[in-house]
Amino acid sequence: MDRKIKKKKFTVKQITWVLLAAGFFAFCFYEFVLGDYSVKLNVKRERITIAAVHQGTFQEYIPVIGAVIPKKTIFLDAAQGGRVEKRFVEAGTYVSNGQKILTLVNTDMLLDMMNREAEFIQLNNDLRTATLALEQNELDLRSQLLELDYQIKRLKQKYLREKKLMIKKIIAPVQYEDTKTEYEYFRRKKELTQRTFDHDSRYRKHQIKQIAASLNTMEANLEIAKQQLSDLTLKSPAAGHLTSLNAEIGELKKQGERLGQVDILDGFKVRVPVDEHYLARIHSGQHGEFSFDEKTYPLTISKIYPEVKDGRFEIDMRFEGAQPKGITRGQTLHIRLELGDLSTAVLLPRGGFYQKSGGQWIYLIDESGEYAVKQKIKLGRQNPQVFEVLAGLQPGQRVITSSYENYGDNIDKLVLK
Repeated sequence: MDRKIKKKKFTVKQITWVLLAAGFFAFCFYEFVLGDYSVKLNVKRERITIAAVHQGTFQEYIPVIGAVIPKKTIFLDAAQGGRVEKRFVEAGTYVSNGQKILTLVNTDMLLDMMNREAEFIQLNNDLRTATLALEQNELDLRSQLLELDYQIKRLKQKYLREKKLMIKKIIAPVQYEDTKTEYEYFRRKKELTQRTFDHDSRYRKHQIKQIAASLNTMEANLEIAKQQLSDLTLKSPAAGHLTSLNAEIGELKKQGERLGQVDILDGFKVRVPVDEHYLARIHSGQHGEFSFDEKTYPLTISKIYPEVKDGRFEIDMRFEGAQPKGITRGQTLHIRLELGDLSTAVLLPRGGFYQKSGGQWIYLIDESGEYAVKQKIKLGRQNPQVFEVLAGLQPGQRVITSSYENYGDNIDKLVLK
């Protein structure tokens, strides 16, 4: 009896093709959908620096170098020009207040001084001569007035007496008239002489006053000339250390030229040049610190010089409390100058990566530690040790902080070997 054979639904060949097709589609799905197309670069672990992101206290500061200088320095400038004739002390010595340092000689000033003295003596003689002449003229006028008073008094008596005699017709009228005319003449002459005397007195006082004023002015000018001549001898304005003296025997010095300086040794301060980038962030009262002889000493900004030269401006910092023992003028100090207050932040150690990425991205190591991928970040404030992380990283994550210069610009993933 015949048996009906059932036809198989799938043959081996068909199953093979199905498996091949499924594998092909799976491969395409993995390659085009799930595949990793990032540009990779193999790096050796011993050639990179790995640092951990952490949360901690952040202090923004900048490192600067300051020089120790005296609190007060007095500069010695030439008040008058001249040739250096003599040096009394040498640079580096201690000088007392008023001590002579050097002497200049100026022939023109000396001749001018002699001429002024001669003019003063001549004007003084003129004043005496004019005073004597005026006094003599006054005596002559007074003598004339005295004589006129006598004549008027005598003629008045004669006039009154002859007037009575004429009324009694004892004398001739013509004699009376002559006496009257002479009396009136001397009386009018006295009035004229008196006006002349008053006018001459006023003129005499005015002239003497003018000559005296001229004499006083010339005397004041003479004192100024003497002071200028005295300025040719340079003296120390205060007790201190003569740190420099730029003058050699026979050398010509111009007026206003710097000759040296005296440092007052009652304390020191620190002069610090700062990059002009920080000009708007530097204020009086800000703090800094430095290490000296294995100790840390605080400093405070006391003065700011806002003028910018060669991309820098200067500040003065004073010591808080006692200054370090053994510190000397001209010594350099490495100072940490604070720019802000302490705060808590996510911190990233500094490294060479910043030169390549500009702080815009960094290579973040995954949890397996086998590779690192490019991660966008945002950095804020910084100091010489760390950056403040504003976005893109969390505490505990690890990143590559060494230089990226050899990685190129299109590397997305670093495979750690």
